[in-house]
Amino acid sequence: MDVLFFCPRWGQESVDWDTFSQKVKKAGYNGVEASLPYDEKEKAFILSSLAKHDLQFIAQHYETAEKDFEHHYKQFEQRLLNLASAKPLFINSQTGKDYYSFEQNKKLIDLATEITVKTGTKILHETHRGKFSFAAHITAGYLEKISDLRITLDISHWCNTAESFLHDQQEAVDLAISRTDHIHSRVGYPEGPQISDPRAPEWKEALDFHLQCWDKIVAIRRAENADSLTITSEFGAPPYLPLLPYTKQPVASQWDINVFMMDLLKERYA
Repeated sequence: MDVLFFCPRWGQESVDWDTFSQKVKKAGYNGVEASLPYDEKEKAFILSSLAKHDLQFIAQHYETAEKDFEHHYKQFEQRLLNLASAKPLFINSQTGKDYYSFEQNKKLIDLATEITVKTGTKILHETHRGKFSFAAHITAGYLEKISDLRITLDISHWCNTAESFLHDQQEAVDLAISRTDHIHSRVGYPEGPQISDPRAPEWKEALDFHLQCWDKIVAIRRAENADSLTITSEFGAPPYLPLLPYTKQPVASQWDINVFMMDLLKERYA
């Protein structure tokens, strides 16, 4: 099974796409995970930059934030269709709202499934604070009731939401792991969704917990004879990355951390 690594556009928005793509390729990534604008010329330029440097593309949806459900539903549909038109490897979607009802969030998940059928573009739903999948025990309910629901696992959010490493929610975690097709390799901890630096020894417990979860996903996908598994190194940009007081300088380099995570997992899953 090929394990493919993707670089987030997040944190590199100020870098022009051609320079960014060249940098990503040189670092050893297989592709990029990013959203796309509606403007067709801008979209075409981004996709041509990726193709020029032989980079694969995972489309990312996160922008739909409208509170009113009917408006939210329409915006969600428009954004997914826009991303699907680029023929990405798949769409990774932050879907719904934590305060929407199960029925409302399920309508959005069902809409994504309809778009997959219509366009042939697979859509995964990312575990994320503020979305339908904000907590392990809540997501378990969706996974139990929607048999074809597949997810992107960013378990860092759940550590923060539950204020623990989820050792008392193993059944919910294992269910999510069994339905995971894509990993966001951010490392969280009980007090936040992102540790300051995974290279630092004080974060060993947090890193080890996440590694154990990712190991299980890799083992399952290999047992299923999957052709590939995708991983995005998605430590976030400042101020998601902690800042020093007064100077507002990041405590570490986002780029260096994400390359470190890629290299760590490349060696682990070789």
